[in-house]
Amino acid sequence: MIFISKYIVPKGFVGITLFPFIFLKKRALKTNKILINHEKIHLKQQKELLIIFFYIFYGLEFLIKFFKYKNAFITYKNLSFEREAYINEHDFKYPKTRKNWAFINYL
Repeated sequence: MIFISKYIVPKGFVGITLFPFIFLKKRALKTNKILINHEKIHLKQQKELLIIFFYIFYGLEFLIKFFKYKNAFITYKNLSFEREAYINEHDFKYPKTRKNWAFINYL
């Protein structure tokens, strides 16, 4: 389910997925199929890690990689979950054909 909320989406981002919802900053973004596909990949990741473990893993990976990159945006772009979503966001079949734990290939 997709909602529009400029208050939930962090500054500098256009969308965020908080299982089972996708939040977008602007109504016009609902037609952005690539963005929606990217967020659907995150829904799959969150579901397979029982939601809470996704956030724990995401947070730990962010902290570890932040020490390496020393830049929040570069760290974000290099997180395994984000790399998987960005690399596959143009493949509209990917959320359905994606193998469980596929994010590990992007560590």
